[in-house]
Parts: sequence; C-alpha cells; structure tokens
Amino acid sequence: MVSKQFLLILAAMVFIVSGCMKVGPNFQRPCTQTYNSWLEQEGEHVEDCSESYCEWWKVFNDPMLDELIQYAVGQNLTLRGAGMRILESRAVLGIAVGEWFPQTQDAVGSAERVRLSANSPNSGGVDLKYQDYKMGGIAMWELDFWGKFRRAIDAASQEYCATIANYQDVLTLLLAEVASAYVRLRTVDERIDIVQKNIKIQERSLQIVDARFRAGMVTELDYQQAKAFLNDTQARQPELLIQLRRAKNALAVLLGTTPNCIDAMIKEPGVIPTAPRSICAGIPGEVICRRPDIRRAYHKTGAQCSRIGVAMADLYPHISITGFVGLESSGSTRSTATGGGGKFWSSNSFNSFFGPGFAWSIWNYGRIGNNIRAQYAIFYELITNYQNAVLVAYQEVENALVEFAESHERVEYLQESAGAAKRSVDLSNTQYVEGIVDYTRVLNSEQVLLQADERLAIARGDISQGLISTYKALGGGWECCIPTCESSFQNTNF
Repeated sequence: MVSKQFLLILAAMVFIVSGCMKVGPNFQRPCTQTYNSWLEQEGEHVEDCSESYCEWWKVFNDPMLDELIQYAVGQNLTLRGAGMRILESRAVLGIAVGEWFPQTQDAVGSAERVRLSANSPNSGGVDLKYQDYKMGGIAMWELDFWGKFRRAIDAASQEYCATIANYQDVLTLLLAEVASAYVRLRTVDERIDIVQKNIKIQERSLQIVDARFRAGMVTELDYQQAKAFLNDTQARQPELLIQLRRAKNALAVLLGTTPNCIDAMIKEPGVIPTAPRSICAGIPGEVICRRPDIRRAYHKTGAQCSRIGVAMADLYPHISITGFVGLESSGSTRSTATGGGGKFWSSNSFNSFFGPGFAWSIWNYGRIGNNIRAQYAIFYELITNYQNAVLVAYQEVENALVEFAESHERVEYLQESAGAAKRSVDLSNTQYVEGIVDYTRVLNSEQVLLQADERLAIARGDISQGLISTYKALGGGWECCIPTCESSFQNTNF
C-alpha cells in the first residue's frame, strides 16, 4: 500500500505545479511607427474627430445598398468559411486546455491464453500454459513544471483570437466590396443614361443635317460625319451593358447567390450613391486597434512567442505521475478449478501501482536547440509582418483620403466643364443652322459633351469609392457583428 506521507507529498507537488515558472519569453506588443495626424487632415474634407464606423454604409442613405449588405453578411460563402475556422480554432483551444490535465485516463482490460516455449531460458518447472485476466484503470499525468502546456494554451488562445480577427477582416473587406460593386453598378447605370441622352442629341443633329443635305445646303460629307458619330456613340451602349452585367455578376458572388437573383433584387437603374463632403478620420493610432488584419498579425505573433516556450520546455525533465488500479489474475489451463477466471473477482486479485517518474532527453544531437532557434526565427518574421501591416494600413488610409478629398475638387471642375459643353452644343447647332460654322464644330462640341458627362459620372463615383476605401482602410464595419476576442477571454486564467 502507498503510504499517506507519500500521497501528501505528491498532492503538494501537484498543487504547487500550477504556480511554477513558464519558460520562454513573455509576449509584448512590438514597437511600430506612428504619427499624430493624417496628411489630408488640413483640408476641408477630412476632419480629426472620431466617430463610430459600425454601419458606415448608411451615410449614403441608399436603401438598396443597405439591403444588399444585410444579404451579403448572411449569405457570403467566404465569410461563412471564416466562421468555420473560428469553430475549428476554438476546438483546438479546448484540446490544448485538456492537455494541462491528466493526459491518460483509460479503462483497460485483457484476457489472454498464453503458451510459452519449453526451450526458452529458465523455462524449467514453469507452467508453460496459463490464462491471464486483467481489468482496471490506468492514468498518466505529465506535470506542467516548466509551463509547456500553459504555453500551448496561450498559443492556442492567441490563434483563436487570430481567427476571430480574420473573420472580422473578411467581414470588413466584404462590406467594402459590396458597397464598391454597387457604386460601380450605379456608375455604369448613369453612364448608360448619359449615352442615351447624347444619342438623342446626335439624332436631332443628324435630322438637321439630313434636312440641309436634302435641301442642297450642305454636302454629303456633313451627313456622313453626323451618321458616323451617331453610330459610334450607339456602339458604346453594348460596351457599357457588358460592364453592367459584370458588375452584377461580381455582386452576385459577394452575396453568395446567382446572377438571376441579383436581377430580381435590382430591377431598375439607379443613381450613384451620394457621399458626404467630409469624413471623421480620427488619428492614426486608432487604426492599429481597429483594423482586424493588424490584430490578426498581432495575435499570430503572440501565438508564436508562446510556441518558443513550448520548445524550450523540452530542455528540461518531463516529470509525470503514473498509476494503475484494478484486478489481475492468472492460472493454469490444466485445471479450470485453479484457472484465473475463477479467482478473478476475489480480493487477492486486487492490483495497483502509483508513483512519479521522469524522462530527460539528454542527448538529442541539437534537435531541441535547433527547434528553439527555428521558433525564434518564425517569431521575428511575424514581428516584421506585424510592423509592415501597420505601415500598409497607414498607406491605404492616406491613399483613400487623398482620393476622397481630391475627387471632390475634380467633380467641381467637371461640373463646370459639363455645363460649358452643353452650352457649346446648343450654340454650335444654332450657328450651324444659321450657316456661321461648319459641321465639324458641331461634331467637336457633341464629342466634348459626351466625354465631359461620362467623366463627371465617373468622378462622382470616385468620390463614393474613395469614401468606401477610407472606411475599409480605417477598419470599419465589423464592430456590430461579433464580440471582440478580449471580451471572450477576460475570465480565462491559466
């Protein structure tokens, strides 16, 4: 029997082990470059105030866009796959937590009929034929003296956080892509409308030229020029319809549905969503906390830091406790009366063993040391990736802000240009009818009008695209959908 003093000493060891050291480095947030304000913050279109980016797409006040985004969040397949990775990572975390407790707790049993060789060593006088029965429970617990399993739990926790951040990142990109695809679709709608309006203008011009040609007032050259320009403008419609179909097909994939469903949802042409004149961009430091891709890189780095501790724990002895409690009996097969089966349930068949042990890999030919170096190399690489992710985030925000701000200025000039082009068409047609100018002047003015109107529509779409890119670069939109990782683990302590 195991003495009480031994059990008390062993229980004290198990109790103390939870407070033992954890080998390996403790993770801290890597240093990154920061600055105080955005470059475009001095302009009228970018403000330094902070706001909630939870449902940023509602600044467009477009019910169709709201409906599409709501549909995409519920049906997008890429987002659903990211959600499955969260469930997988949570299960892996559960496995890591389970490793901290006794690793083996098995019920075992066997029934054997054995026949030994009569020519084997020391076989004289031994019962060569016997039966052996065994049943009981076996347990093995490798104690976490060096923090190996706790480091593994830390790594799995960080990976779980990384998968949540990845889901948030996919969601952020999805919201921006749906809004961007919708703006592209509406921009093509307006361009089609512009082409149709210009076709009507050019048809009226062709009628005027045709009448003057039939009256002998102009040559056939004017008629053929007007007809060629009209056909060229009409040829733009199929090109734009191709772009419209592609925009709808891209939107269908984002919504996790088929193109015919998009046609059912978006039945009529619409206008480009109107963006506000300014945006609250906050300060650059907020982006590090808000952007999911940066937090994903942060948690990936933290997980790798913990894996260094797991590797370093192999430098030290693996201390474990092993025990068995059960019944075991054997007997000769020559007599069933003395067989093991008949005595199996008696008190004399009780069998147990219990005690500590250790295993220490003293000679490993550099495997452990090189594994630690490899884990450190991966850790330093992930630190570099994290720092680069911060710089890329700053770049994306600055690019989006300058696109948003300068597109406003561009639209103002193009509005003046489009107004002047419209007036030029009216004047050139009047002067052509009066015989003051030739038809080349009319063709040039109509061509300028078509180009000015299309450029204005594209520029108005660029304002909305710039705003969408800004919200995406700022990491907005995911906050309303799932909780943060920190809140999920605030009560977890190992």
